[in-house]
Amino acid sequence: MTTILGIGTAVPESYFSQSDSGQIAADYVGKDEQLKRLLPILYKKTKVKRRFSVTLNSSEGDLRDRQKLYRPLTSPEDNGPGTAERMRFFEEYASELALSAARQALEQAGVQSEEITHLVTVSCTGMVAPGFDIDLVTTLPLKADTPRTHIGFMGCHAAINGLRVAEAFTKQDPLARVLLCSIELCSLHYQYQAEAEQVVANALFADGAAALVLGQNEKADSVWHLRDCGTEIIAGSRNMMSWRVGNHGFDMTLSPELPTLIEKQLRPWMERWLSEFQLQPEDIKSWAAHPGGPRILQSFQQAMNLTREDLSPSYQILEQFGNMSSSTILFLIKQLQQSEATLPCVAIGFGPGITIESALFC
Repeated sequence: MTTILGIGTAVPESYFSQSDSGQIAADYVGKDEQLKRLLPILYKKTKVKRRFSVTLNSSEGDLRDRQKLYRPLTSPEDNGPGTAERMRFFEEYASELALSAARQALEQAGVQSEEITHLVTVSCTGMVAPGFDIDLVTTLPLKADTPRTHIGFMGCHAAINGLRVAEAFTKQDPLARVLLCSIELCSLHYQYQAEAEQVVANALFADGAAALVLGQNEKADSVWHLRDCGTEIIAGSRNMMSWRVGNHGFDMTLSPELPTLIEKQLRPWMERWLSEFQLQPEDIKSWAAHPGGPRILQSFQQAMNLTREDLSPSYQILEQFGNMSSSTILFLIKQLQQSEATLPCVAIGFGPGITIESALFC
């Protein structure tokens, strides 16, 4: 089976506390005085304590003075930096983080960069070509003829789509060594004068990169083997989550009905999927549930009859890093590996569709 041979993660140098972020959020929402008073409370309810961002030049001092991209509202018509300016930041900062995570994964795997046979990259927060995939090839370096596959704009579950692609390569060639790299700079899409859904996104999302080296390794007993990936599009949920390119960054919509949908729909699908491997949800010893927010985790916990302790890794990642979109699942897997979590483990995320994506490790 496809095996995780090495894993690495990286975040920007600078971060901001959630309390600071909640206090200055009022600078960006116009004249809605009621919303301004509620913002610190809303930010605190996310359970996030800090978030890393490429838009900061320091982790100390007044958050207003540390900004490299954002400025306080100048007029009611001010919607912040345009998408082109935000994408310039992606082009400038994405590759450095991706390279850092990839080097860690290669080192842990004991694999030389020239041994990589396939490169799979993942991102939904930036678009530029040539992109960070080219930089990985030329700087690590990988061989110039390394096949590249990019998974873009699929949302928080996209790293699992990347695992599925990597698994296909390793099944085709037992000697294949696949580098999977996710980079998300969510902080580039902070929205001014936000509606309620955008306020939630502003309060949750952050920046990070993660990488895996994958290949077949049947001899190792202490590593994670990828048994299978599962997927399901929930009927009638198309409009509950969206991610669209706007004039001032990418715009997210998120229905407040999503947690209820998860509570109703998740377990029946999970039972069907796991039954293909003669497993039941109660047989799963560890969960890498994508922390889309505390309400999503609570609904996941309710749906799967779990305790908060069962999801403590997800809550810890949310608290220390925020929601880094697709990279977050790989941060979770790394944490579970380091804590020697018991297998089998299910990694799971949700994205536009509403789509469930999951991976079973054993």
